[in-house]
Amino acid sequence: MTLSVIIPVYNETRTLKSLVEKVIQVNIEKEIIIVNDGSTDGTKEVLEDLKKDYPELVIIHHERNAGKGAAVRTGIHKATGSVLIIQDADLEYDPNDYHACITPILRGECKVVYGSRILNKKNAYSHLSFYIGGKMVTLFTNLLFRSKLTDAPTCYKTFDRKLIQSLEFQGNKFDWEPEITAILLRSGYKITEVPISYYPRPISEGKHIRWKDGLQAIWVLIKFRFKKIKKV
Repeated sequence: MTLSVIIPVYNETRTLKSLVEKVIQVNIEKEIIIVNDGSTDGTKEVLEDLKKDYPELVIIHHERNAGKGAAVRTGIHKATGSVLIIQDADLEYDPNDYHACITPILRGECKVVYGSRILNKKNAYSHLSFYIGGKMVTLFTNLLFRSKLTDAPTCYKTFDRKLIQSLEFQGNKFDWEPEITAILLRSGYKITEVPISYYPRPISEGKHIRWKDGLQAIWVLIKFRFKKIKKV
């Protein structure tokens, strides 16, 4: 089993090196695919240095910033592992949780696992608005698709690689996440959740998501509840 770790990166010089080293240290056979989404803060130079130390890294550069969804899509297309997980380039999520995320898929229990921050009662949250926003997105997901998720907008989305490569999502920014969730649920796939750790960072430290992204997520969920989709 090889795990494909997809890391979309945009202006993350402060945390990128530490994050990549944490990922490398996880005791799982893996390929690490980093997609630099048009960063302008020196991220490219950090990646060049990392490549010297860790030549096994797969690094892809977008000439211009296209958004997280576009970077994730680039990484997915490049992946060859049997299981695939999305990893943000900051230090909010702990790569040591990979084992928990991939185990249900390896056991054949499901093809999709979401790492839930809510299921781990020890987790803190950076700001009340982010917490409420995540709850609202999850609530709308459950109401529209009759699901029972606790943390729909989590970063740690884990997939059977062949399944995720067979799905066509169009969202180029944060909207890719509610879109892929909606497509999976409309297609009848079970999304298993496992508890994960979460170490939130404030906006002042470079958190990219904003309240408008939450509103967009709700709109995307409504749209895909009724839009005709190609089932796989």
